[in-house]
Amino acid sequence: MRIAYTLEQCWHRVPGGTGIAAIEVARELAKTPELTLIGVAGRHRHLPTKGFEPPIAVSSLPIGRPFLYRSWLRLGWPKVESVVDNADLVHSTTIIPPATSLPLVVTIHDLAFLHHPEFFTPRGNKVFRRSLDIVREKAAMVLCSSQATFDDCVAAGIGADRLRHVPLGVTTHVITDADRARVRATYDLPERFVLFVGTLEPRKNLARLIAALDSLRGAPPLVVVGMEGWGDHSPSTAYDVRFTGFVPAHNLPALYEACTVFAFPSILEGYGLPVIEAMAHGAAVVTSRGTSTEEVAGGAAVLIDPLSVESIAAGLSEAFADVEQLRTKSLARASSVSWADTATATMRAYQEVLGRRS
Repeated sequence: MRIAYTLEQCWHRVPGGTGIAAIEVARELAKTPELTLIGVAGRHRHLPTKGFEPPIAVSSLPIGRPFLYRSWLRLGWPKVESVVDNADLVHSTTIIPPATSLPLVVTIHDLAFLHHPEFFTPRGNKVFRRSLDIVREKAAMVLCSSQATFDDCVAAGIGADRLRHVPLGVTTHVITDADRARVRATYDLPERFVLFVGTLEPRKNLARLIAALDSLRGAPPLVVVGMEGWGDHSPSTAYDVRFTGFVPAHNLPALYEACTVFAFPSILEGYGLPVIEAMAHGAAVVTSRGTSTEEVAGGAAVLIDPLSVESIAAGLSEAFADVEQLRTKSLARASSVSWADTATATMRAYQEVLGRRS
């Protein structure tokens, strides 16, 4: 099989979880002897975003973003097969579908724009809705990161027969004493701290997390790791919040391990990679119930109502009182998750789609 595999998000200013997932799945798929994976992206004058370098060779289309997305969605040009010879199938690793006449597999991580359009820019809402229309019409198969996203896709009019639940994986890194010392010194970490990791945007719910911590007597500082997205994230209180900005991937494992509690009270996620990443490195986790992060946590986290400051505060208090037991649960949960499994399920989807053609 020759698979054209989109990696345009590697050049986004904030590649986010979709970038991580596309890279890690590509890394695993590239190990498969019976498959040739060819990356596809627009034309760029700059290198990929640091830490998001594609692990496979990438063929460049004649135009770049933002014109690339507009042209794909409005004109159906340029087609992926114009730069990838003899491809059997195209895999779009985001909801924005590339132009192609080949069988199309699309990974959808979430349909948050349908639930909370206020969390996205007007242009973003238009792009995502147009993309969903095309996916609904043309995709041979849609891979959903979570059961919550699967259910949302059904509600959005994509038949369940074209949907597959393909959970994401996690990579566990060995953390050395040198890693611990480097990270503590680089980010001037306090002895105890709450950690948040994620792109800074309204749905990540940072304001309520800060308010919840501010309401707790003696709560440790909050360390916020993430690239600036959009929206106002400046704390409205004098609570001790420390923004690190972008943190290289090789420093994240030691941060996860060092934190007292990892808090991720996002209002809506398609999966919630930071939750399982934190668990893989032994963090005690507090996250949202009623969304995909509850699935990811697998019973190993303290669950809260993300819309209630009081619930978040209560969850944090519970976690502070039970850190060691939560750490043990986290490690056990993360041990059952792997990118190899994600790649295997993705490969199975390719075979199924191509088998339907033959």
